[in-house]
Amino acid sequence: MLAICKKKWYNTNMENYLEALDEFFCAQYSDYVRISAIEGYVMPDVVYIADDGNVARRDSSCMRLAYQKNKAAILAAFKQTLADTSFTFSYSLIPLREKLGLPFKKYTFAKLLPEALRHAGETVESAGEKLAIEPKFWNLIVKGRVYPEKNTVLALALVCRLQIQDINNLFAVCGFSFDEESVRDVVVQFLIGQQIYNPLMRDKCLAEYKIENLPIKR
Repeated sequence: MLAICKKKWYNTNMENYLEALDEFFCAQYSDYVRISAIEGYVMPDVVYIADDGNVARRDSSCMRLAYQKNKAAILAAFKQTLADTSFTFSYSLIPLREKLGLPFKKYTFAKLLPEALRHAGETVESAGEKLAIEPKFWNLIVKGRVYPEKNTVLALALVCRLQIQDINNLFAVCGFSFDEESVRDVVVQFLIGQQIYNPLMRDKCLAEYKIENLPIKR
């Protein structure tokens, strides 16, 4: 589920939005295996002696980049290793048994989509024009004949400026959630939470973390 980020990670003029993204990323990203392999990373003491004399264990969040003294240098080294591996065909087939039960489901992606788009001042037609998806595949998604993949829903949220609750609802019916071990998910969560939808700024943030495979029409 995507929660609204109550902390403002950028100033009112949006001058430092890339720096704000880095700050957010360091605080949220949680692939500790990948983080700890970066040269210069110092493994924190996870186990310690508490005030009562017993052995205690810190939450794994203490391993995040935000707690590293040289986090800027480590993050820069981390960015050098990035490559977008989230290739997608924008949809996945629905198993026949499940397809037969779709007409009886109260909530499906196809049923929730028009209302979510209406809240954002969009239609299925206008949304489709903003996505780099072949119209025939978009129509299959809209009609509920295939499932959208996660990349498609993320791109849809960004280009149509979907409301937080609508994103959560669409994610729920697709079985998706934001994964803090995913570079893509953390960056998109920042963009949505901070409502950075300006195409130039959005694309700079995505490029900063080598996110190239979202089906956004440019």
